[in-house]
Amino acid sequence: MRKGKGLSDKLAKIVEGLGAPRALVVGDMILDRYVWGNANRISQEAPIPVLSVVRKEWRPGGAANVANALAALGARVTVCGVAGRDDDGELLAENLRQLTQGRAKLLVDKGRPTTVKTRFVGCVQSAGRAAHHVLRVDEEVSDPIPRAVEDEALEYLARVMKDQDCVICEDYNKGMLTERLLAELIKLAKFMGLPVIVDPTVSRPFGIYSGAAVLVPNRYEAGQAARMKIVDEASARAAAVKLSAELALSACLIKLDRDGLFLYEGKDKGMLIPTEPRDVYDVTGAGDIVTAVVGAMVAEGVALEQAARIANVAAGIEVQRFGCAPVYRDEILRELRSRDQSLLRKLFTPEQLAPILAERRRRGEKVAFTNGCFDLLHQGHIELIKFSRRQGDLLVVGMNSDRSVRALKGPNRPILGQNERAGILAALAEVDYIVVFDTPEVTPLVAAIKPDVLVKGGDYRPDQVVGHDLVESYGGKVVLAPLVEGMSTTNIVARVLEKYGRENGEAGGSEGKGAK
Repeated sequence: MRKGKGLSDKLAKIVEGLGAPRALVVGDMILDRYVWGNANRISQEAPIPVLSVVRKEWRPGGAANVANALAALGARVTVCGVAGRDDDGELLAENLRQLTQGRAKLLVDKGRPTTVKTRFVGCVQSAGRAAHHVLRVDEEVSDPIPRAVEDEALEYLARVMKDQDCVICEDYNKGMLTERLLAELIKLAKFMGLPVIVDPTVSRPFGIYSGAAVLVPNRYEAGQAARMKIVDEASARAAAVKLSAELALSACLIKLDRDGLFLYEGKDKGMLIPTEPRDVYDVTGAGDIVTAVVGAMVAEGVALEQAARIANVAAGIEVQRFGCAPVYRDEILRELRSRDQSLLRKLFTPEQLAPILAERRRRGEKVAFTNGCFDLLHQGHIELIKFSRRQGDLLVVGMNSDRSVRALKGPNRPILGQNERAGILAALAEVDYIVVFDTPEVTPLVAAIKPDVLVKGGDYRPDQVVGHDLVESYGGKVVLAPLVEGMSTTNIVARVLEKYGRENGEAGGSEGKGAK
């Protein structure tokens, strides 16, 4: 345990010390479009669900998702890809310009549309829960880019590579990474002393990636290229050794989904980096996160083993989300520092929680919120928390700080300090996030969280709940939880004092008689 804790601390220090590495991402830029809706009935025309559309959104996908992930880590990203002359291309180009602060080259190929993947996502309940893919529609042309576009790309790459710390090639077989472009890119990077990290595609011969520093295939891709089935650590090692030799790689990092990562750096230096057990919501984008984190770390000069371990942690965070979504440096730090500490996993400031809640809302999830002192956790508290969790897809609990409790309850409270109270709350599975607030009134925290559902005990009327007007102003609602009669910290303290006082008095009398 100490060794694991020490390793986590070491990795956390690496993440904390990460600067702003310069990373060039070259590959197939994709626009991921999501159409969210309720799928509560089956069509009368065919045995298919009817999707009642609630909202639409888009995200950067493919190589653009890798660029997005790098930016979330604090890297200075430059991108080069291709799009069609259409509205989707303009949308993707503008996003990449913002993402890279202008360091984006999205070449236009009039002979193809912008690659768009539209995912129709249905929720089986009106609360927006149980999201699942109903259908995916791809709009694309996978032919290699024309020679003129290829020349333009190579001219741009030769110009910007001198200002980079690493090059990442993200191949989705959509035509951007031609054999000539890859060969020239790898050759030029070697000349400049830049590591090239390649995320390959199974549908192309791996010989086109020869000379890359690090190849990052998934289990299936590596198995197909090495002509063997990867079922365990031994077969992963054999595939990595074979690919490294055939392609003159410095290292091969195989993504083994549920089994973690296998890293081979030559001279029999290979190791399995296992995953930690966790709830997997959606594996989409986890591979891109691994590539991005490894790229950022290698660009900073971090040893590949440590880079892979950090990437493994980041991928574990990603699979708990729906669709492609970036993982931020603070999230990786929190995960590393909170190993075996449930409190640190759940305790956030409003500022830390804001991007996480924004991402979960993008998935169509509903945020429930309740608050209290939670001093001497009792059955009433437990029932309130369980009820609150049922009102949404996740529960944020606001907890009064020690100073706030004293202002509300008097100088003898709280009985348990805020760290103890937060630790007990964190042990409850129903609680997703905890925020400690320092004011007697919870309104500022409600304004920061913006819950979809504000839950309070049934001894209030809805219009008496603090923050009700704010929540209702943006379309949220206030829900009252049933009370457990007679349950309160004040009553429990009174019962304890009464019982303790009576028993202490009886004991004192006996001692008196004996002394006489």
